[in-house]
Amino acid sequence: MPNKAKVAIIGTGWWSTTAHFPSLLAHPDAEVTAIVDPRTDILSKAGEKYGISNTYTKLSEMLNREQLDGAVIATWHSTHYDIAKTCLEHDLDIMVEKPMVLSASHAKDLIELANKRKLEIIVGNPYHFTKRAKRIREVVTSGALGEVLYINSYFTSMVIEFLRGNDTSYKKIFGYPVTGPGNVYADTKLSGGGQGHLQVTHSASLMHFITGLKPVSVSALMNNLEFDDVKKDVIDAMTIVMNNGALANVGSAGNLQLNDSGKLSIQLNCESGRVDIDFITGAGLIRHKNGTEEVFPAFENVTPSGSDKAPNTEQAMEAYPLHATASNLVDVITGKATNGSPGEIGWHTVELLDAAYRSAAKNGQSVKVASLY
Repeated sequence: MPNKAKVAIIGTGWWSTTAHFPSLLAHPDAEVTAIVDPRTDILSKAGEKYGISNTYTKLSEMLNREQLDGAVIATWHSTHYDIAKTCLEHDLDIMVEKPMVLSASHAKDLIELANKRKLEIIVGNPYHFTKRAKRIREVVTSGALGEVLYINSYFTSMVIEFLRGNDTSYKKIFGYPVTGPGNVYADTKLSGGGQGHLQVTHSASLMHFITGLKPVSVSALMNNLEFDDVKKDVIDAMTIVMNNGALANVGSAGNLQLNDSGKLSIQLNCESGRVDIDFITGAGLIRHKNGTEEVFPAFENVTPSGSDKAPNTEQAMEAYPLHATASNLVDVITGKATNGSPGEIGWHTVELLDAAYRSAAKNGQSVKVASLY
C-alpha cells in the first residue's frame, strides 16, 4: 500500500470544486497529481483557485503521462461509464459521483471489471458515511429486527431551478466556488432524467445501503410539471418489490422553495422492530424487539449545505459529510479504511432507476430488473 495516494480529479465543475478538491487537498495522505476537464476556462479557474498547475483537457493524455493510484470522477452523468471504465482499465481505484451510471447494464459491467482487476468503486453518496446510517445498517443487516417487510422512503428537495437549467437562483445558497452546474441538469443528453437521477439516487442508495436489499421489479409514475416549464421529472412515485419479498414505496419531489432544507426520511417495518429517521434533521429511532428505543437526537442549528463554506463541525459533517467520499478513496488506497459506499450499492440503485424510468414511460407498467440485461 502506498503511503501517499496519487489521485487525479476528473471534472472541475460545481460539485467537484465544492466537495472533492477541498477534501483531497486537506487529506494528509493525498496528492492531487492532476486535474482534467475539456472546458479550458473552468479548468484554469479551478487550478488557479486550488493551486494545481498540472492540468489536462484530455483524459487519455493525462492517463498516459501520470503515475496514479486513483481517480475522482465528477463529470456529467452520461459520461460516467466511459470514464470509469477507462480508469479501471488503467488499474485505478475510483470514486465516481452519483448516479454511478445511467443504465443497469453499464453498472454491471463496471462491477465485473472492478472485481476482475481487484479494484474498488466508491460511489459518491455522503449519507452512507454518517454514524446514523452505519448504525441502522448494522442493526438491520444483523437480523436483530427480523426480516424487513416494508420500506417507505420520502425525499423532498429544492432542485427545480436546476431542472430548468437555471443555477443562478441557488448561487447565494451553494456559493459555487468556481462555477455552477449551468444547464447540465436540464439537458437529457448530459444528465439523463430529472429528480430520479439527481435526487432519488441519494435516497434509494441509502435505502439499499441500510437494508442490504436490492430491487426485483419496479412500477413508477413521474410528473414532469410541463405546465411549469420543466421538461424533466420533478415528482416521482415508485413501488418496488425487493429480493426478500419486501415492498418499498420511494417518493420524491424536487419543487421546494429556496432555503427549504426538505426531508429525507426512511421508515422500515420489520418482523420484530422498526426504524424511523429523517436524515436531514437527524431525528429518529430504532425500536428493538424488546420494546426499547434507540433514539437519535435532532441536530442543533445545522442545515446541510452544498457549499464549500458549510461549517466544518462534527454535527454538520454528520448531517451531510460532503468531503467523506473522496477522502474514503484515499483511505482505501492507503489501506486505512474499507470502501464505505460500495459500487454494488450504486449498481442496485441504477437498476432501480433504470427500471423506474422505463416503467414511467409505460404509464406505470411493472418492469422486472432482470429484463434490463
